[in-house]
Amino acid sequence: MVFSSLFFLFFFLPLNLGVYYLCKTTAARNTVMLVFSLIFYAWGEPKYVFLLVAMAFCDWCLARIMENSRRDKKRMRAALIAACVVNLGLLGIFKYGSFIQENFHHLIGSSKPVVSIALPIGISFYTFQLLTYVVDVYRGDTKAEEKFANVLLYAGLFHQCVAGPIVRYRDIAAQIHDRRATPADMADGVSRFAVGLGKKALLANSCGALVDQLLLPDAAMSDLAQLTQNYQILTSRPAAALWIGMIFYMLQIYLDFSAYSDMAIGMGLMTGFHYRENFDYPYTSHSVTEFWRRWHISLGSFFRDYVYIPLGGNRKGTARTVFNLFAVWALTGLWHGASWNFVLWGLYYFGFLVLEKFFLKDKLAARPRLSQCLTLLVVFFGWVLFKFDRMPLVGAVLRGMICLNGNSFTSYETGLIFRSHIFLLLAAIIACAPVAKLAKALLFALAKKGRAGYIAATVLQTVYPCVMLLLSTAALVGNSYNPFLYFQF
Repeated sequence: MVFSSLFFLFFFLPLNLGVYYLCKTTAARNTVMLVFSLIFYAWGEPKYVFLLVAMAFCDWCLARIMENSRRDKKRMRAALIAACVVNLGLLGIFKYGSFIQENFHHLIGSSKPVVSIALPIGISFYTFQLLTYVVDVYRGDTKAEEKFANVLLYAGLFHQCVAGPIVRYRDIAAQIHDRRATPADMADGVSRFAVGLGKKALLANSCGALVDQLLLPDAAMSDLAQLTQNYQILTSRPAAALWIGMIFYMLQIYLDFSAYSDMAIGMGLMTGFHYRENFDYPYTSHSVTEFWRRWHISLGSFFRDYVYIPLGGNRKGTARTVFNLFAVWALTGLWHGASWNFVLWGLYYFGFLVLEKFFLKDKLAARPRLSQCLTLLVVFFGWVLFKFDRMPLVGAVLRGMICLNGNSFTSYETGLIFRSHIFLLLAAIIACAPVAKLAKALLFALAKKGRAGYIAATVLQTVYPCVMLLLSTAALVGNSYNPFLYFQF
């Protein structure tokens, strides 16, 4: 089940909110949210709901051991190590098992078939959430939860279980035990959800369709048996098609992932949960460092607080700082997928971050417009490495962009596609910039100055979500299965 499906929009979510608000106590509402969350997760993968429950139960038990052993540091450390082994071990088996087999067989020259291990949806996200819980209990930053059901609710809450944002237990612990959604929260939640739905249904899906048309369909690219055929297709693409296709992919991945975060944050507000922001208009950044402060904020802060700083951060000299950055970005790349292109993608950013930190920081600050353009260019080529999981395909695209495949610069079909979708391109670019945010701030500033402005702001806040829902519904009819890109991670 996905947020942008008609079943979810017109049955699951209304039913959830209706039953939720029929209950009067937080305990009863937690039960409602837990039941709906388990149904939501089991809808697509019923057998893997037991994995989620088992991991949450294990971490609940180990966190209780830590809480009851504050004076026994060795026992606490043993419980923490056990939690890390269980969580990272299961993540390793399910996410990287096939990848490890494939590379080992290749190393020893074995022709044995690789045992395919299915990837449970959301395991990368809820594993990291559970890790933050046990580590924070170990550090004393939060108390261990007494009720297992509350830990399971935290890990499996359907708002963010499948694709984030990565929520820390200490940020919502108080809200699990006592929360209320004010009318303002409800209004903001509905509006935020509508923004995310519009991003996904109207813009991200449309950009994705063009990416498939100009580059390769996702279904074809994921089929390893078609590698030679895919390579031939990409080498024959005009350079303009490759550039335009990757520009639309760059827009798609932001709109798709930020849409999911918007919808999760919005649903949280509807039920009294306040999640932190996960995106802050990253394509407006003036450096790669700034880009990663604005992109997937919950993941970046996880690696900062639970990997980079514990390794020593920048407190132990230049060489150690560089090593710590290397470790973080190798892991960041690997977290995104069991493929070498993701590892190289992470190390690609490691290289640019080191350059900025030690050599280019002052020069970039002195030329903000130039640095902004260079940042966009770095991010753009990073997405080429991110999208194609086979290096021959990456090479074909990069060479084709400068016509080194013997391909033409453009074609009639490419020009027609571009002209036909110029308004989609402009709308997607505007959605990636803080235009709507600034317009909303201006409108509400005017609302404080007079009755007319207040009425206009009220009408806009009421009408806008309805319009987005209607337009999105029209776009989703006949295309109700449109999973978010980050489901695969």
